[in-house]
Amino acid sequence: MSITGTLIVQMIVFLILVGFTMKYVWPPIAAALDERARKIAEGLAAADKAKSELAAADRRVEEELAKSRNETAQMLADAERRAQGIVEEAKGRATEEANKIIAAAKAEADQQTVKAREALREQVAALAVKGAEQILRKEVNAGVHAELLQRLQTEL
Repeated sequence: MSITGTLIVQMIVFLILVGFTMKYVWPPIAAALDERARKIAEGLAAADKAKSELAAADRRVEEELAKSRNETAQMLADAERRAQGIVEEAKGRATEEANKIIAAAKAEADQQTVKAREALREQVAALAVKGAEQILRKEVNAGVHAELLQRLQTEL
């Protein structure tokens, strides 16, 4: 065979091979490449969506944290105000109770003073009567001289 005949036969075989490849091999490869490109595009879209959702979730978390911080600060301020009120109320009650105790102590001291004065008056009156008995050298009857003794007791 000649070179031209071989060249023509090779060209025909090559065209048959190209036709076979274009008809049976190329469509599955092209479909696989298209499917892969679609999956990559979907993956990128899902990644972008997840990224935006993550950013939104981060914003919500920051908002909730800020809200929680504000609520906590408010609760602490309220608790501090309540504690201050309780302390003031306790101080008021303690002052009131102290005033009551002081008043009771003063009243008791006044009563003790009055009792001590009365006892002292009775003792002075008894001493005066004894002194008068000794001066007069006779017994003084308390029942008979009750008015005199009463006057003497009030003068003292």
